[in-house]
Amino acid sequence: MGFKSFVNTVDLAKKIMYYYVKSGSIAIDCTVGNGNDTILLSKLVGKKGKVYGFDIQPVALKITKEKLFKENLDKRVILINDGHENIDRYIFNEVDFIIYNLGYLPGGNKSIKTEIYSTLESIKKSLYLLRKNGLLLITCYTGHEGGLEEKEGVKDFLKELDQKEYSVLKFNFLNQKNNPPVLFGVEKL
Repeated sequence: MGFKSFVNTVDLAKKIMYYYVKSGSIAIDCTVGNGNDTILLSKLVGKKGKVYGFDIQPVALKITKEKLFKENLDKRVILINDGHENIDRYIFNEVDFIIYNLGYLPGGNKSIKTEIYSTLESIKKSLYLLRKNGLLLITCYTGHEGGLEEKEGVKDFLKELDQKEYSVLKFNFLNQKNNPPVLFGVEKL
């Protein structure tokens, strides 16, 4: 797999994706960014699966589309230029896996970033779309303006989910400096 389990939340999320997402799965990348998760998901779902990718920035979708074409994965992915809070306008069937990387586009304009209210709206809708035993991963970055508040809002929302309906885990690195990201995992029971 080419990565270590506990280096950072990105590698941990990838390890979970490799374990969980199977050929034929339906997955959603709610924050496409530079396309790394979208590419990995499109490989994991195989020819029979489907990946939906959301981003509000056309540049993020352009970068991802080029990567998908280069690897001949474009037929497995539907890229959507809209906010993830509008997920219910595009997806009507149950899905197996959903991932978020909150914050801003790496290398992009840092003032364009996810916001707590639209993120929570999206998470609520995503939980509804998840099939039984479906998995939702959310990586929260806290080192930018608004990031800590967004993480706290996500945490407060997730901890109120009914434990009879969802299992919620929080992964954070206690000994890393400079505001390490936090990874939340939610399984629909």
